[in-house]
Amino acid sequence: MNVIDHVRDMAAAGLHSNVRILSSLLLTMSNNNPELFSPAQKYQLLVYHADAIFHDKEYRNAACKYSMALQQKKVLGKTSKVRTSTSGAAANMQAQSLPSEIEVKYKIAECYTILKLDKDAIAVLEGIPSRQRTPKINMMLANLYKKAGQERSAVTSYKEVLRQCPLALDAIIGLLSLSVKGAEVASMTMDVIQSIPNLDWLSVWVKAYAFIHAGDNQRAINTICSLEKKSLLRDNVDLLVSLADVYFRASDTKNAILKFEQAQMLDPYLIKGMDVYGYLMAREGHLEDVEVLGGRLFNISDQHAEPWVISGCHSFYSKRYSRALYLGAKAIQLNSNSVQALLLKGAALRNMGRVQEAIIHFREAMRLAPCRLDCYEGLIDCYLASNGIREAMGMANNIYKTLGANAQTLTILATVCLEDPVTQEKAKTLLDKALAQRPDYTKAVVKMAELLSREQKYEEGITLLRSALADQSDCVLHRMLGDFLVAINDYQEAMDQYSIALSLDPNDQKSLEGMQKMEKEESPTDATVELDGDDMEGSGEDGDLEGSDSEAAQWADQEQWFGIPSH
Repeated sequence: MNVIDHVRDMAAAGLHSNVRILSSLLLTMSNNNPELFSPAQKYQLLVYHADAIFHDKEYRNAACKYSMALQQKKVLGKTSKVRTSTSGAAANMQAQSLPSEIEVKYKIAECYTILKLDKDAIAVLEGIPSRQRTPKINMMLANLYKKAGQERSAVTSYKEVLRQCPLALDAIIGLLSLSVKGAEVASMTMDVIQSIPNLDWLSVWVKAYAFIHAGDNQRAINTICSLEKKSLLRDNVDLLVSLADVYFRASDTKNAILKFEQAQMLDPYLIKGMDVYGYLMAREGHLEDVEVLGGRLFNISDQHAEPWVISGCHSFYSKRYSRALYLGAKAIQLNSNSVQALLLKGAALRNMGRVQEAIIHFREAMRLAPCRLDCYEGLIDCYLASNGIREAMGMANNIYKTLGANAQTLTILATVCLEDPVTQEKAKTLLDKALAQRPDYTKAVVKMAELLSREQKYEEGITLLRSALADQSDCVLHRMLGDFLVAINDYQEAMDQYSIALSLDPNDQKSLEGMQKMEKEESPTDATVELDGDDMEGSGEDGDLEGSDSEAAQWADQEQWFGIPSH
């Protein structure tokens, strides 16, 4: 047994730090005396040394050492051709015991991917002949192609993964996300479904995810529910998270939160989907719960985007936009495909007046999740904020035509129509249609109430809001009802509605302003100093932004909130 065998055994045993020290010493000896080790032994040493460096997360250094190993393999290839005639069998035996050249190339690509050098990673993997590509190489290529927008190549690679491994479910999701028909994808798994017992659910699973990626939320919900009710798949965390996410996309906040809670009760270490859950909780005004959730997730892992997004949502809904921006950027750094992180950063930029930068982030989110309406809503908000009504109208019409006339798309189009006095009547027609489909759809109720307020139809507005609040309790709806009641001089009930709104969201500034304005109107001594609602909102916002900007550098240095570990 020679020294290279000892290095190999230590590598196999996972003694990476030991391998790194010994292989470094042996490689130096080899450089000073090339006769000490054969070309094959030097190749082995370089690979084991690179593996140890990779384990230490020094990816740029590891990629360099792996490349040196491949150069050594070329030298080995030339010398082995010379020796083949004299000892062919021995040479073949030695070649089989050496680390795989294909595996080394995969490791280089892995380093490049971690370093976000996607083009270099693709170039390395494309250098492997297609017949020699293993399923994990094709899977990495497919994901890289998809990220780069090379959809046709991505589809080919995902299909190759399924040809070799027909139960690779993430490859199935990849194909469905690239608009490959559910029936075509299901046909690729049919043989394995028929040959293995208890896999009859798989074709229904494929159908569910086909509906998700086609934006057909209601059929996706029905299909996942039918799967979840089957005794063998009941309480599956992945299915529950998917179901919660589809409820969220369908703007059914109540059921989305319910399913997320169910999933995390089953798996206390769950990270996937918790960023959406944290966002919903923050939006509903449950900031204390969001704080607890963020701290818990940081204790599980600070190397995922989700806990950073959750903490960012807490900051955003506390009107600390600079902090939210920083946390969103940190999340994107950890996962550039995090849609929720892009939306958080985009919203923070928009609220800080940096609209053009916000547009870039919303567009990227839209590219990654073309069936998520909140990506489009963020972009439309930016267009409206910068007086780009034409662009907003074009986007809203495109969503309406692509995803069909449902309550959400009708409301988005109506929101843009409300910005132009010429299209006010069209907005009312669209909102009537939206509310006919879903009387409980909060965004449609809010927009209709805004329209009725402009037209001073206060009684109609009160009837609409009371009807909506009969089946749900929402801060914005209670606050708007308070505003309408003030307009008809019903101050006592208005005060009650503002109080309910603040109990649901203690940070709701507009409800607080409504109460203060009422108090000033009731007190004649304060009438002379009464502020208009818009003035109050503007002055409060500016103060928040100035304060948060001045602390941005401090936040970058101190990451102690919510138990964020310092590095």
